[in-house]
Amino acid sequence: MLEEHCAEARAFGFFGVCVNPYWIRFCLRKLAGSGITVCSVIGFPLGASDPESKAEEARLAVQSGAGEVDMVINLGAAKSGDWKAVEEDIRGVVQASGPAAVKVILETCYLGESEKARACEAAIRAGARYVQTSTGFGTGGASVEDIRLLRGTIGDRDLRIKASGGIRTYHDAIQLLEAGADRIGASSGVAIVSELPE
Repeated sequence: MLEEHCAEARAFGFFGVCVNPYWIRFCLRKLAGSGITVCSVIGFPLGASDPESKAEEARLAVQSGAGEVDMVINLGAAKSGDWKAVEEDIRGVVQASGPAAVKVILETCYLGESEKARACEAAIRAGARYVQTSTGFGTGGASVEDIRLLRGTIGDRDLRIKASGGIRTYHDAIQLLEAGADRIGASSGVAIVSELPE
């Protein structure tokens, strides 16, 4: 399956492939010379690992060759209103990741509007490069409304948005990009690009 994903990424010129840490080196071998980034997930999919474990997982992922890491926010801390813990959790992963871009998965389906905004603020202060909507394992994925909310919260500050979760068609992807997403993460990438207008 992963070999097929890597072949598709090469064939269609996708930016990257996102895998669990165990598969980083395998994907690097399959994508050698392609310029395609291997991204690894951290604290996935629940975000409930302790901060030290997440930081070490990120350090090891980058050491193995991951060019980006997608960390899941500490949802329990966020829902408890402990934004200091959320920020410190993100900062630990950012620092451990060195030059690799860190994307903070908010799992927006579980957060209210004010919590999504607070999570964005925490990601900005902690030095993350992106906020990301979803793991794909929650009860909902990316929505136009959430992208607009995140974009409005970020304003002109240096934080990008990755829309992910439930994006299956070209129409879905375009709507999210027009709402303010900078990048699309989808397991249906081939289906999406096959609908590109000629």
